[in-house]
Amino acid sequence: MIGGLLAKLAGSAWARAAHLYGVTALATFLFLLALRRSGERAGRLAERLDATEKTHEAQRRMLEAAARRPSSRDDLAERLRDGRF
Repeated sequence: MIGGLLAKLAGSAWARAAHLYGVTALATFLFLLALRRSGERAGRLAERLDATEKTHEAQRRMLEAAARRPSSRDDLAERLRDGRF
């Protein structure tokens, strides 16, 4: 009895239309949810990239400063006497 009632209800035109609209709404909702999550992921990756670039810039400046340092104590003393430190 219940099976026959459900079959009759599912076979009606308005039930098919409601099912179609429901499935369309669900697909749209899931698409928007996935779009939001991918946007959040892209934002986190952009922040990570900025932080990495800042870190690399600081390391590059440290390496450049280390390349210009005096190689011995005598060189350091000479630079201090010349006022180039």
